[in-house]
Amino acid sequence: MTEQRRNIRIPVKMNLEVSDIFKQDNVKVSNINAPIEVIDICRDGIGFVTKSVLPIGFYFNSRLEFHSSQNAINCVIQIIRQSKSEDGLYHYGCTFTGMPAVFDYIFEEMEEEYKRAEAQENAAAE
Repeated sequence: MTEQRRNIRIPVKMNLEVSDIFKQDNVKVSNINAPIEVIDICRDGIGFVTKSVLPIGFYFNSRLEFHSSQNAINCVIQIIRQSKSEDGLYHYGCTFTGMPAVFDYIFEEMEEEYKRAEAQENAAAE
C-alpha cells in the first residue's frame, strides 16, 4: 500500500466500538455496533480494520485512550478511504476533524517513543 499520510504512522493496538455514524447534512446511521481495531495513528488520523462495511465520507465520535501516555482524546473522525483484504476485513483510512493543536504534545511523545524503539531495533539487528 502506498504511504498517503504526511506524518509518521505509528503502529498501535486500540479497540473502538462505533454505534452511530453521521454525515454533515444530518444523515445519521444508528445501531451499527461495529467493533474496530485501530492499527496505526498519526497526527492527521487513524487506520483501522473491521468486519463491518462503513460508508466513506461519514463521521463518528471517538475517545482514543493512549496506554503509554495515560492520555485520552475525544474527537470526531471522518472515514476517507476503504479497501477489502483477502481475509475479509475492511481496512479504513480516517482523518481527524477539528483536532485542537493542544493535543500535538501527545503525538510528539508517541513519535519520539516510536523513533527510539525503531532505533533500538535497528541497533540490535546490526
